Amino acid sequence: MSGSPGSTQTPQPVTPQAMREVLGHFVSGVVVITAQGAEPIGFTCQSFASLSLDPPLITFSPARSSTTWPRIREVGRFCVNVLAEDHQEYSNGFARSGTDKFAGVNWAPAPSGAPVLEGVSAWIDCTLWNEYDGGDHTMVVGQVSDLGADPARLPLLFYRGAYGITAPLPPGVDEETG
Repeated sequence: MSGSPGSTQTPQPVTPQAMREVLGHFVSGVVVITAQGAEPIGFTCQSFASLSLDPPLITFSPARSSTTWPRIREVGRFCVNVLAEDHQEYSNGFARSGTDKFAGVNWAPAPSGAPVLEGVSAWIDCTLWNEYDGGDHTMVVGQVSDLGADPARLPLLFYRGAYGITAPLPPGVDEETG
């Protein structure tokens, strides 16, 4: 990792660990992308953003190693569920492979039929617009066909490897004394 801006050090190669640490300083929301295939399918995604107002487009980036995204791509319609602050269990559950991610999860169908998870902060129903190469991820663009939000529900935030906006204490720092 390089030093401070303006230093005259020779840039070092950027490692995945350095990327994760530095970009972890950017607070992000957490979404679950869902679709209705033969059964409901979905996965947790942290890289999501609004892209365009006209036409209405969003973007998110699943890992190339995702086994769920190809199944959602095949359906061609999906819903972005913006998780609320008390949805850590949804975030963790939909990030796992090889389990029934919808076990015990209440949901209702969006107009596309894709699951809208109960209690989400917002939902965005989309059709697949396009995909682009994004290195070890795929950059997906969806055209928004319907959406809704509950202004009373605060979003689930992720910062420096933890939920919420406070960073974990560095090793060896006591919470009582700082």
